[in-house]
Amino acid sequence: MQSLKNYNPTLFLDKFRGKDFSGEWPTLPEIFTITVKRFGSRNAFTDWDTDAGSKRTYSYNTVFNQVNTLAQWLIENGIKKGDHIAVTGKNSPEWATVYLAALFAGATICPMDYALHESELENLLATAKPKFLFVDTEKFDYFNNKENSFKVFALNRKNENYIFTLKPSKDVRLTQFPEENDIAAILFTSGTTGKPKGVMLSHKNLVSDAFIAQYNMIINEQDVFYALLPIHHAYTMLAVFIESICIGAEIVFGKSMAVSKLMKELKEGKITMLLGVPLLFNKLAAGILKGIKEKGPLINFIMKSLMNVSYAVKKVTGINIGHKLFAPVLKQANINTIRIAICGGGPLAKSVFKLYNEMGIDFVQGYGLTETSPIIALNPIQHFKIQSVGQYFAGHMQMKILNPNEEGIGEICVKGPMVMQGYYNMPEETAKMFTEDGWFKTGDLGWLDKENYLMLSGRCKNMIVTEGGKNVYPEEIEDSFQLETDIQQITVQGYIADEQKKSEELEALIYPADSLFEKLNLKRADVSQEARDSVYEKISAIVSKINKNLQPYQRITRITILDTPLEMTTTMKVKRNYKK
Repeated sequence: MQSLKNYNPTLFLDKFRGKDFSGEWPTLPEIFTITVKRFGSRNAFTDWDTDAGSKRTYSYNTVFNQVNTLAQWLIENGIKKGDHIAVTGKNSPEWATVYLAALFAGATICPMDYALHESELENLLATAKPKFLFVDTEKFDYFNNKENSFKVFALNRKNENYIFTLKPSKDVRLTQFPEENDIAAILFTSGTTGKPKGVMLSHKNLVSDAFIAQYNMIINEQDVFYALLPIHHAYTMLAVFIESICIGAEIVFGKSMAVSKLMKELKEGKITMLLGVPLLFNKLAAGILKGIKEKGPLINFIMKSLMNVSYAVKKVTGINIGHKLFAPVLKQANINTIRIAICGGGPLAKSVFKLYNEMGIDFVQGYGLTETSPIIALNPIQHFKIQSVGQYFAGHMQMKILNPNEEGIGEICVKGPMVMQGYYNMPEETAKMFTEDGWFKTGDLGWLDKENYLMLSGRCKNMIVTEGGKNVYPEEIEDSFQLETDIQQITVQGYIADEQKKSEELEALIYPADSLFEKLNLKRADVSQEARDSVYEKISAIVSKINKNLQPYQRITRITILDTPLEMTTTMKVKRNYKK
């Protein structure tokens, strides 16, 4: 394994500095052009056609030609530098081509969440004011048949005005190239609460973050990244899409979280880089553990013992024996080609983090926000800490804890080239996010150890203060339930236990999993008191088990069983607008 010591992922850029780019950092069109020069014949974009299930793969040279053709067409059809172009749809080579072509034409790309309802997208479009909208087939007719202030084009060949049929009538010179401090993308995000905001990210923000992240992670053109999570989201957009085009790696576009498609794409795509959220990794881990348990007590004991040995060897020596030791198990789960797995979008249970490393997969966590492009901390594979969401990139950015309490916990603040330019047309909201001396306030609570590893505690606005004055972070408690497969959703909130004292205790809102109803031989639709009591009894037993491992002030004292799941974001986090 190549050492991170003295590793410099930007060294190759010196060969192109002054010729292919003149700024501190290349713009996205510049870095993509450099990658095409370096790796033009290598695979760039791969997906499976949704009709026939056939595989499509485009080389970097092919993608470059498609991007240039569309960029010329955009300019011929009136796109000026700084104009907005919106894109919304499933992950695909077409989506990525629009993104790059907009930037090659000097425009700003506005990726939008395809899971939103049409009325919600209309609200974002009214704010973004794009000249063009590129949309996937399910929503194409809706927008194409309306009177809009923008023109509508298709990401899917089933529809008219399909992007790969849009060609300029003559050769058009691309002369509207952006500069590194120009806005590359406006990402509309609501996080888990509040009014959606347009986060303005410059070319410098995105490209610098893609390279700075590599100081804690060695990747190269041989890697195959899996774009499974929605690509409009900052996490997938940067850590998969932009990261890949900076180094010449291949991107496999996943369009669905359906297990059959996931397994097919993992196997046939020969994925080496798997980026996901806790929900995805918890499901995969639960499947692995179930398979081991089904082999009987003796095999289960032997496997657990070998896993402990594998983890100890890796931590002490850095040698990964688990990948060979558990090769059949990994192959059965179609994750045997995975070299590195990264979890973001929220803290992962330590037990899950440890499991993957025991099984021989280099598994780490990262941390960031849309407003920071997003990566600002990442666990180095060779020196990871399972309790940490990552080590920040000292020397390339700054991080500090604002107003820490006696335990060192306070608001996480950062400075660096990846910090956003602000919220689109919201100067007052932008100002609230920064301290007077220019530190960006993340809104997250945490603490740093002596080696600059970050430990998350929760969101500032979610913190609960008990009667005894103890601070409780609901996310920490929710994390304790991540391997409880009979619970599909759990969200912890405070409630007033004593109206006179106004003392606050903890309530868990729980949506049971289908597996629990199967074990009880019940239908979810059964609303009889007997059925409800059976479900409550099982859930209560799980909560009691977890409570034993929590501090007294962290324990759940009230359980509410939900009939319907709480609304979630596209990165599988509950939207915390549920207060009862």
